[in-house]
Amino acid sequence: MIRITLLAAALALITGLRAMATETQVMVRVKAKDAKFIGSSLGGAHVLIRSTTNGAILAEGLTQGSTGSTQRIMREPHTRGMTLTDDNTAGFLATLDLQEPTFVRIEVASPYGHRSAQVHASTELWLIPGKHILGDGIILEIPGFIIDILSPRTHRYISLAEVKDQPLSVQANIVMMCGCTINEDGLWDSNDMEVRGILKRNGELAGEIGLDWKSTNLFEAALPLTEPGQYHLTVYAYDPNSGNTGVEQVYFIITGE
Repeated sequence: MIRITLLAAALALITGLRAMATETQVMVRVKAKDAKFIGSSLGGAHVLIRSTTNGAILAEGLTQGSTGSTQRIMREPHTRGMTLTDDNTAGFLATLDLQEPTFVRIEVASPYGHRSAQVHASTELWLIPGKHILGDGIILEIPGFIIDILSPRTHRYISLAEVKDQPLSVQANIVMMCGCTINEDGLWDSNDMEVRGILKRNGELAGEIGLDWKSTNLFEAALPLTEPGQYHLTVYAYDPNSGNTGVEQVYFIITGE
């Protein structure tokens, strides 16, 4: 009888503590540097909210929605208190049950769908029970470019005879970290960006090439090769105006004739 009474008291205490917890909503958004928000078109950004006291995960998920309004984010002057987002702009809405003010760390990894270009960012803040953080919410910035080398393909074997009379085609697809497009004279202007390839042969520097914009997001170069060997190509993009950088690498083999 005493055990039953103690169990009932314990259950009542737990229920009471749960009842004291207050629902608290936090909107987390992830924005590409010098660009727009990261959402569904790139698989979203992974968001994790954890207690700094014991590391417990309080909420996690992916940002979902659109990249937002180009006019509002990129063209209009920003003033204090101005809202950059709308109901369709990508974000992750976390709903937490808090019993007391809680110091948390918000961590993001983005873009979720492109692991080779993934960047991590974080911030810390106090969350107060029942005090929602909505609207633009908490915005974390992700710098860089997403680069995918389209040609040559990874671990491709190419005969020297194949490239003797026709240089090897180097192609790279480059976008902003939100997936926004790069064009000549566009909002994200290829003329402002330096895109180059660094080539190594058998571990030794063999030269550099410049890649030129050819069409939306596509940069190309012709790479003359005269010797067989194991090649390592690093393609980088750099925008001196924003400080954005990105790198991708590929290995391929040139065999003897």
